[in-house]
Amino acid sequence: RMESLPEAVLIRILASIPAVELVLVCRLVCCQWKNLVDGAALWILKCQKEGFTGAESEENAENWQTFYFLSKKRKNLIKNPCGEEDLEHWGEVENGGDGWKIEELPGDFGKEFPSEEVHKYFVTSYEWCRKAQVIDLRAEGYWEELMDTTQPKIVVKDWYAGRRDAGCLYELCVRLLSENEDVLAEYKSETITIPEDNDGSWTEISHTFSNYGPGVRLVRFEHGGQDTLFWKGWYGVRVTSSSVSLEP
Repeated sequence: RMESLPEAVLIRILASIPAVELVLVCRLVCCQWKNLVDGAALWILKCQKEGFTGAESEENAENWQTFYFLSKKRKNLIKNPCGEEDLEHWGEVENGGDGWKIEELPGDFGKEFPSEEVHKYFVTSYEWCRKAQVIDLRAEGYWEELMDTTQPKIVVKDWYAGRRDAGCLYELCVRLLSENEDVLAEYKSETITIPEDNDGSWTEISHTFSNYGPGVRLVRFEHGGQDTLFWKGWYGVRVTSSSVSLEP
């Protein structure tokens, strides 16, 4: 009989059950199972089995159930970050000059990207080009109580580069929005100037939102730039591998 099993054995059995069923079904079976599902030992074991643990996570994860779900769901919420689908999923597009263009790495007078998994990039023209993407956190599975109480870190990253034969400008602006699109927190980079004699190297820019308060339901990611020589064509800043992720 299940109730006669030592608790350590029962935890190992429960740890093999999918997390959603643990919370929605197993937790309702009896008081003993509820206490186990609500406790840390079961979720520590599940994290260990799926490789979600380490010294850093053990030190920082106060609620292991939340830590497990966030680790399980961790992914890049930006769609089409590298231009593989042209401008699909990007809205509020501003096509200054000759507009946005997608090119193959490394491109003319450029350098290869640090990751071999990235093959394309977006490039801007001689007037400002901007594009944005709005992420609906509830649609991505991050429920209201999680966002309001746990407030997981929201990590934003982007990569930019110039051509070796042209200078350019780059900007990044990310806003955390309420359901009514009120701005609850904002990160805005300075206007970054890449000189004409640059080496074409890729640079990562990142920001982490934390302790941002309740009510965050949307993330608006916007970036863009232009060249500084006003040459016809696509000599402006290059961007790729944009990402927004929620971290435990």
